[in-house]
Amino acid sequence: MADMSTNRTELVVGMGDFVYDVVRPFGTLPPGKSTAFISHVAVDARDRVYFYQRHDPPILVFDSDGNFLDGWGEGRLRDAHGIYAGADGHIYVCNRDEHEVLKLTLEGKIVLTLGHRGRPSLQAPFNHPADVAVARNGDIYVADGYGNSAVHRFSADGKHLLSWGAAGAGRGQFTTPHGVWVDATDRVFVADRENNRVQIFSPEGDFYGEWGDLYHPMDIYGDANGTLYVTDQIPRVTMYAPSGKVLARGKPVEIGAHGVYGDSKGNLYMAEVRMNRVAKLVRRGHGSKR
Repeated sequence: MADMSTNRTELVVGMGDFVYDVVRPFGTLPPGKSTAFISHVAVDARDRVYFYQRHDPPILVFDSDGNFLDGWGEGRLRDAHGIYAGADGHIYVCNRDEHEVLKLTLEGKIVLTLGHRGRPSLQAPFNHPADVAVARNGDIYVADGYGNSAVHRFSADGKHLLSWGAAGAGRGQFTTPHGVWVDATDRVFVADRENNRVQIFSPEGDFYGEWGDLYHPMDIYGDANGTLYVTDQIPRVTMYAPSGKVLARGKPVEIGAHGVYGDSKGNLYMAEVRMNRVAKLVRRGHGSKR
């Protein structure tokens, strides 16, 4: 377990319009608190940063300068994996080994449960779900990636609408769908980890295409300009235009970012689960470095 000390290791990564100063570890905890196995990270509309860890408290909240604000989730969030900060002002999490996805208030109150706690299923939902994302209309997408090889779509109120996917390497098949993101045009991006690709679908699961030249892609984040950021186990982050054109690449972490998310200033946050820390990538010309 780490004490989130104030020591920093810095480097510069990226190319073209995507150049970042890497600050790590990001976040300072008060005395007596620690971290362990930080699986993922999310950023809300006020640029508050949420660490999701396999340790109590499972959720740690910081401001954009790394000052600790809050911690919650003990007793219910047992196995941290994916996390998403919704435009509706809620936090969505995959409680992986409890086979459920939860929608929570920013203070940690559960307002919606998908799946059946402690009851894995070979159908929807879930069998160790990996990641969750929300579309503009409020529909919820879950990458059910450890026990299943599927993507599930739910309405905003939790009704199961459809599922697609099967084990394999063909179109619309998956081997560990590990990350999911829905962009502003409602395209669904899935990090198909063991198949070394990102697959792209319609909301109905129609296959649009795939992006390769990746090694075990871990997570996907899309910013307000439509740029997609994909982390993999090279370890590397790749910036894509909506068309799939590679805009930039860099190696900001030592092993591979298990989760990636961005803030309103163009900065990125990366969860390094095996290093037990979060790295902040401060985009040059888009904000102050702290």
